[in-house]
Amino acid sequence: MTNRNRNALPVYLQIAELIIRDIGAGRLIDGERLPPEREMAMGLNTSVGTLRKALGALTEKGLLERIQGSGNYIRAGKTRNSIYGMFRLELHEGGGLPRADLLTVERVAKPADLPDFGYSDHGARIRRLRYLNDTIIAVEEIWLDDSVGQVAKDTLSDSLYHYYQKQLGIWITRAEDRVGISEVPIWAPSVFTKRPGTPIGFVERFSWADKDLPIEYSRTWFDTDQALYVQRLK
Repeated sequence: MTNRNRNALPVYLQIAELIIRDIGAGRLIDGERLPPEREMAMGLNTSVGTLRKALGALTEKGLLERIQGSGNYIRAGKTRNSIYGMFRLELHEGGGLPRADLLTVERVAKPADLPDFGYSDHGARIRRLRYLNDTIIAVEEIWLDDSVGQVAKDTLSDSLYHYYQKQLGIWITRAEDRVGISEVPIWAPSVFTKRPGTPIGFVERFSWADKDLPIEYSRTWFDTDQALYVQRLK
């Protein structure tokens, strides 16, 4: 497990979030014992010290019980505090840690093809290449309304929701997704798995914070050969 850029989440937090996602998805169940720490660290390509820091973070959240001489046991409480709690794309075999390469960040006028959202006629347009673990799965374009503040490119992290909380003081509380099919946009980088114009999976999302109107709108083109959109009802 590696950091992709200087603004990537710390490795221990990446590991903690991966486990939180697996708990939320039901791949790790209450009372399940995790593998021995050295074995687990080797499988995650990290050090035992970094793994223990991640396990400590999970313990603080009440999602792990560490029993001396016995092992680490899942305590499947609420996982709503995951910064990837609303991320719905998974690898075909399940799970995967979301990561992203930043392509561009610009403050621009909202074009005519965007649906109505927010309170301003301008917004930050963020384009990214998305991964699950080290597998390229999607390209995405996120629009953040100007009314919530300016986006600083040099401080953006892999998790935009984490950035919103820490840098802008806003919390995304709910989202509405619309799933369909659309063509890969012309701006998709050459490393993306599908060529521009190819029909693939498509997700539009409106996201709300503490206001009546959505303050974020995004569209994600995802390769269904690599990932699936998954929504679980509990």
